Amino acid sequence: MDQSKYKRSRQRERILGILRDTDTHPTVSWIYEQLRTEFSNLSIGTVYRNINILIDQNLVKKIEAGSSFNRFDANTDLHYHFICRICSSVDDLPLKALSGLNKKAADSTNYRVESHRLDFYGLCPSCSLADQNKPR
Repeated sequence: MDQSKYKRSRQRERILGILRDTDTHPTVSWIYEQLRTEFSNLSIGTVYRNINILIDQNLVKKIEAGSSFNRFDANTDLHYHFICRICSSVDDLPLKALSGLNKKAADSTNYRVESHRLDFYGLCPSCSLADQNKPR
């Protein structure tokens, strides 16, 4: 995407900076809370608009974690996530990306494969411990 399509925005730069400085895969609400004292006129709609521009510029990826709130990641390199089915936390997995998977899928089908996404689901360590300690 041609990044010059959009005017420079200090708010957008700060949103990108916040996303690059965290590994928590935050929601728009969390990002808004981080910025609202810095930008007194900031609205949640402005955060959504700027996130969508960053996605359009391929600087941020949206993670649909199965909860009612999407999460966002400034790490646009191919990597995998673990999504907790109880608390909806999203963590990067330290797995090497399967680089040949796109070609393998394309070679075995009539599709032109451009990318893939692989997420793992289950219980994070905190939810797993809480689940083990539940009375049965």
